[in-house]
Amino acid sequence: MRNARLTALFSLLLVWACAAGAAELSRPLVLVAAPELKDPLYGHSVLVVTPFGRRQHIGFIVNRPTDLTLGKIFPEHAPSQKVVDPVFLGGPVDATAIFALVAQAENPGGNSIEVMPGLYAAHDAAVVDKIIEGNPQGARFVAGLVVWRPGELEREIDIGAWQLMDSDPRLALRDPKGLWEELVRKSERPRNLLRTSY
Repeated sequence: MRNARLTALFSLLLVWACAAGAAELSRPLVLVAAPELKDPLYGHSVLVVTPFGRRQHIGFIVNRPTDLTLGKIFPEHAPSQKVVDPVFLGGPVDATAIFALVAQAENPGGNSIEVMPGLYAAHDAAVVDKIIEGNPQGARFVAGLVVWRPGELEREIDIGAWQLMDSDPRLALRDPKGLWEELVRKSERPRNLLRTSY
């Protein structure tokens, strides 16, 4: 009898965990690489992520500065020469494309993507140029993005690759030094919520 109850309880908890996970992934969030994730690109990374179509997601790594600046990438563009901050690696997909992550309430224009409330990713060249020329301090410039196919992010979360945090547009522009360590401490919780002793 006790085993039947434990099996029923385990089944209920599993269904609840799957439903909760699916609900979490239907909204923008922050992913923090689990300490156990040793991938050379994604280990110690922090990403801002949004749903994009059916069970698909896109996002940007926000704590991987490169050795490149906008001035090196666009040597003929005078306003780019004035931006001293490095370009960040946003992800491996379309890594030659420059996005401007802008923390503001309104869409900066063009086909900009709302990553989360208060954070947009501009990718049209004219809009990115306008941001470089008018308010480069209010943006983080990233090369490339991360794309998850249907169900892929769910599987990565299921195997424990990511810790999930509520969306926070300010993280996209924060100083990357120590950011991952700080968020790991904030997001730590028991790794196996289903383990219970009787």
